[in-house]
Amino acid sequence: MSESAGEVRDLVLTSDFFLPAPFCLLALLLPPLSLGAPMSTAESVNQAYNLALDMQRHTSTLLQTYLQHQGSPFSDPDFSISELSLRTLPPNHMPFEIWHALEDEVRLSLTQEAFRSFSQHLWLAMVDQHDLSYGNSIVEDQLWEARLKAKGLAGNLDGIMTALGLPTTPRPQQTPASVLSP
Repeated sequence: MSESAGEVRDLVLTSDFFLPAPFCLLALLLPPLSLGAPMSTAESVNQAYNLALDMQRHTSTLLQTYLQHQGSPFSDPDFSISELSLRTLPPNHMPFEIWHALEDEVRLSLTQEAFRSFSQHLWLAMVDQHDLSYGNSIVEDQLWEARLKAKGLAGNLDGIMTALGLPTTPRPQQTPASVLSP
């Protein structure tokens, strides 16, 4: 995470002004928009796709860093999490044929729900990490960045659904910043 983004993150975690800061950080993560014409649906889809690819690339690094900072047995070279089940994330037990047969509205809605759940899960991981290892900014910064990307992708999907005239689901309540305040 860049130094300025880290400073904004620290400000968010220690101030009463929580709502605007995630939007400021999202502006740092997302490509700049043209001030002339509004973004087309195709551009929104491309932006969401690129953000999803970026998240995919950084996920294994985040997992390895997180496990390394948890200590033994998680940091042991032979540790494996092959069948890890996370209660805070929705299951993904849907065969491709069924997924492909779903209407666009349903697929977009399920994908948006998954990234919102992922964002909430990353928030819980940040809170746990904060409690386990206060001040470990490496892991907290990576979790923070991944959470913002998940929220950004859910927001992009909301924009795509709106542009296509599809109904969107209400956004979940914001988590208070005081949870991570010292």
